[in-house]
Amino acid sequence: MSRTLCYEWFNRFKEGSMSVGEDPRLGRPSLSANGDHVDRVHAVIRGNRLLTAREGADEVGISTRSCHQMFTEKLLMCRVDEKFAPRLLSDAQRENRVDISQELLANANGNENFL
Repeated sequence: MSRTLCYEWFNRFKEGSMSVGEDPRLGRPSLSANGDHVDRVHAVIRGNRLLTAREGADEVGISTRSCHQMFTEKLLMCRVDEKFAPRLLSDAQRENRVDISQELLANANGNENFL
């Protein structure tokens, strides 16, 4: 943590603010981050995982920054080798991964010509 940030927090606490998070900002809330746009962006990225944030934004009609924010924060996706992939596995995906691993292990143990 930087010295400047420590001084800033010290001054905040000295003035009576007990919150360590960011204060709400003034201004109009984002209109592109509503559920309808998130659903449309999710449908677009499911259709073609090779799309960039710019291409997805053009297809949905929102800003590139909003589209990238939806990918990373709302849909919990990250960039992996030129495509967006889910960051977290669902329970069904984890179970499927375990089942496949156990099947491969059983094949490797039972069949000497497996590999």
